Amino acid sequence: MRADRLVSIMLLLQIHKRLTAQDLARRLEVSQRTIHRDMEALSGAGIPVFAERGSGGGWSLVEDYRTSLTGLKKDEILALFLSTPSRLLADLGLEKASGAALTKLRASLPDIYQRTAEYGLQRIFIDTEGWNQYEESATALPAIQRAIWSDQKLKITYDRGNGCDSFERVVDPLGLVAKRSVWYLVAAFDGQVRSYRVSRITNPSILEDKVERPKSFDLETFWRQSTASFKTRLPRYRARLRVSPTITPRLRFAGRFARIENIASPDPDGWAEVWILFQFEHEACEFALGFGTDVEVLEPDGLRKLVLVRARAVAEFYDSPKTPDITLKPMRS
Repeated sequence: MRADRLVSIMLLLQIHKRLTAQDLARRLEVSQRTIHRDMEALSGAGIPVFAERGSGGGWSLVEDYRTSLTGLKKDEILALFLSTPSRLLADLGLEKASGAALTKLRASLPDIYQRTAEYGLQRIFIDTEGWNQYEESATALPAIQRAIWSDQKLKITYDRGNGCDSFERVVDPLGLVAKRSVWYLVAAFDGQVRSYRVSRITNPSILEDKVERPKSFDLETFWRQSTASFKTRLPRYRARLRVSPTITPRLRFAGRFARIENIASPDPDGWAEVWILFQFEHEACEFALGFGTDVEVLEPDGLRKLVLVRARAVAEFYDSPKTPDITLKPMRS
C-alpha cells in the first residue's frame, strides 16, 4: 500500500535524519525510481522533504519538522484508514499483518486524530470487488511468492486456455501484480518480460538457480506499459444504435466487452442514439439481439443486416420446431 510506504519514509527520515534513495529502497524493498516518485508525492502533499547531493548527502526532513504522525492532516489520515485490508492481502497472507499495522498506527495517533480515523471508517467503505465476481484459484501463489522474495528461478506448467496445450517453462520471477482480484506473475523468459495469469499456473517448483533482475526493470512501469500495449491491440468495432428510454439506464451494465463512447440527447419520443465500441461484430450483434425491439442498429449497415438474418433464423427456429422422435415403451407390470 503506497500510503503505508509514505508514512514509513517519514518515520525513517525522522529516526535516521538523512537516508539516501538507495537506503530507503533497500529498507522498503522497492526500486529507487519508486522512492523518487514517493518523494515527489510527499513534497506535493506539503511534507518538507529535500535532497542533498554529494558525499554524505541524501533525503531529509527540514530541521524543525517533527512528527509522530501528528503532522498528518485530516484528509491524509482518512486516506490511510480507508485503504482497508482486502482479499488480495489475504491471498498474500498479509491481511492480519496489515490490520495489526493499522491498529498500531491508529493507537499512535493523538485522540483527536483517532476520532478522525473512526469518523471516516464509519462513513465510507471501499469494496473493490465486482458483482458476481468469479474468484480464481491462486493455489500457486505461495510458491511464486517464495521464489520472488528469494530471487530464485521458477519452473511452471502454464495453461494457455482456449483449448490450447499447456507448456512447461523455467522463468525468472520479477514480481506480482493484482488486477482487481486477479493475480499475474511478471517474469522474464528468453530475454523478454511477460505476464502469466496465476490461476493458470500449476506445479510451481522453486529452483536453486538465482534470478538476475534487470537493472532498469520497474514493476509498475512495466505493467502500465504492458496494459497500454494490450489495449491498443484489441479489436475495435464501432456501432451506432438507437435505444428506447426503457433500457438507456441499463446500457452501461449490459456488455462485458462493450464501452459506451457517447449517448446523444433523447428525441421527443425518448429514444437516444448511442455509439458503442465492441471487440467484434458478433458481440455487437448479440448485444442488439439481447434487447429485442428496444434497440435498433443504425450503423454499420453490415451489422444491421446480420441482426436481421439472425433474428429471422431465431423466428424460424421457434415457428417450426422439430418434433422429437420419442418411442414410448409399454410399462411393465
